[in-house]
Parts: sequence; C-alpha cells; structure tokens
Amino acid sequence: MMALNKRLIGWVFLALAAPCGHAQSEVYKCPDASGRPTYTNVKRDTVGKNCTLVSKEVSVVPAQVPTRGVQSSAVSDPASARNENRRRILESELQNEQQLLSDARQKLAEQEGIRDGDERNYARVLERLKPYQEAVGQHTKNIEQLRGELGRLK
Repeated sequence: MMALNKRLIGWVFLALAAPCGHAQSEVYKCPDASGRPTYTNVKRDTVGKNCTLVSKEVSVVPAQVPTRGVQSSAVSDPASARNENRRRILESELQNEQQLLSDARQKLAEQEGIRDGDERNYARVLERLKPYQEAVGQHTKNIEQLRGELGRLK
C-alpha cells in the first residue's frame, strides 16, 4: 500500500511538472508570406518554412524590488520641492500685489485731490473715484488671500 501511494505521488508530481517544461521550450523565428518575422514554439508549424532557432530556453529574470527607504525619500523630495516652489510663487505674487496696492492708493489719493468744475454734486465725485476705490479694495483682498495661502503652507 505504501509503494502504491509513493508511485501515485510520483505520477501526480510528474503530471504537474510536465507543463512546466513546456515553458522552457524552443522558440523559432519564421518569416511569413510578406517577410515579417513570426515567432512560434510549436515545432510542426516550422515544417516547410525557412525557420531559425532563436532560443532553446526562455529565461525570465525577476525585476528588482526597490527598498522602502529609497521609495519613501523619493516620494517626499518632490513633495517638498513642490511646496517650496509654490511658496516662492506665492511670495512673488504677494510682493507684486503689494506694489499694485501702493500704486492704486497713490492714484486714488491723486484723484481725491482733483476737483473738476462740473463736480459740484458730491455724487459725481464719488462716481469718478469709484474705480480707484474698487482697485484698492481688490488688491487688499488679494493680499489677504495670498497671506492666508502662505499661512496654510507653513
């Protein structure tokens, strides 16, 4: 009974191992009717064709797995560089907006000092000053938003 079990196990092992040998078969390169190369591992497909043996064994080399330390540092470097780049951009935009605010305030002050003869009605003065006041308000709002963005980055 033990001998029968050993033989049965041997046959099962042989049956399972037989397909593995097929993966290590010979590979042939055969030109088709238009001259393009085709590859096959079936020997009967090569009969009567001008086929050449390309490889007797197909070797598969596993890819190297990157170490976790290298991967984590590679991921963190672009993120910190991206944050640093974003900070520089926001700071330059903040400086630009501060300059624009200064210019807008100066233009508003100049316009407030000017009185035309036809502006006896104060509503006309306010109407003339309105675009300058809106520009000052817009630049002030932009500066507040840029400072908020910079505060969230740090």
